[in-house]
Amino acid sequence: MQVKLECFIEPSFGENAYVAWRREGGPCWIIDPGPPPSAAQIIEHVDSLKLVPDALVLTHGHADHIAGVPEIMAKYAGLPIYIASEERQMLTDPAQNLSSGLGIPFKTDITDTRDLPAGETLTLDDSTWQILDTAGHSPGGRTLYCEEAGIAIVGDALFHQSIGRTDFPHSDHDMLIRNIKERLLTLPDATRVYSGHGPVTTIGDERRLNPFLR
Repeated sequence: MQVKLECFIEPSFGENAYVAWRREGGPCWIIDPGPPPSAAQIIEHVDSLKLVPDALVLTHGHADHIAGVPEIMAKYAGLPIYIASEERQMLTDPAQNLSSGLGIPFKTDITDTRDLPAGETLTLDDSTWQILDTAGHSPGGRTLYCEEAGIAIVGDALFHQSIGRTDFPHSDHDMLIRNIKERLLTLPDATRVYSGHGPVTTIGDERRLNPFLR
């Protein structure tokens, strides 16, 4: 099965936002829209392919992954927003989403969200995605894994030869390492890993080469 993913890299933080879809004119997910120009680029892409947004999915609630949410919601009113319940407050609290510490406090007025419970599944068109608990960088970090397509969208849990930062007030290093080893490194080696920052990698490469996981 082929799932198409388009990455939109925001210049200030190097944050990767994604649009995922199966077919032109079909449903799509908007994933982790970041600061400008991320949302505008996403909207242009979605409209150019006549895609129909089915959900806004947030792997976690740090500011660089949610800053584009208001612009997306202004364009696609009523779009369901999925974020783990542990991180729902990050949408409305600059201290929790870490933006206040950067001197650029950001919040939304969004309180109506849907949970991403670990162990459950989501459906995009005719593809099925497992919701994996990869918390540790943040308290409710989630990975979206499509076995049929061999794709894992991991947020800031795992990067090319690196892992997410765990020096934030709500981070837990041991939890992150445990979740990576139990939830991600157990996936097939050929699984392509789409991270919240940096290039695409594979589970096999990270198992062999990632110095944080030895």
